[in-house]
Amino acid sequence: MRPAVRHPIFLYDQPVDMRKSFEGLSGLVEQSFPGHLLTGALFLFLNRCRDRIKILSWEDDGFAIWYKRLERGTFSNCFHGQSTLTRQQFILLLEGIVPKRINKRFSL
Repeated sequence: MRPAVRHPIFLYDQPVDMRKSFEGLSGLVEQSFPGHLLTGALFLFLNRCRDRIKILSWEDDGFAIWYKRLERGTFSNCFHGQSTLTRQQFILLLEGIVPKRINKRFSL
């Protein structure tokens, strides 16, 4: 069993046409985050209405896309302007939790 590796999580800061697939999204990644496409990092893309999200990642043998469409509500805009997210911020975004502030207890 391989040890768990923490890969960065990148948030694309512009609205994306959700009709884009592997080639279109990977082109956006190469423009905005050069050199990171094949590292196993997660790349998050939101549409203009912020009710859909696509996540692109490279696995050992190819790309994978995860897609989520909200039936009600929108994904939070609280991480706007950030190009990288922590694992905790990523979970908050997916779960729809809007933090008033994020304080780390400590880091190792």
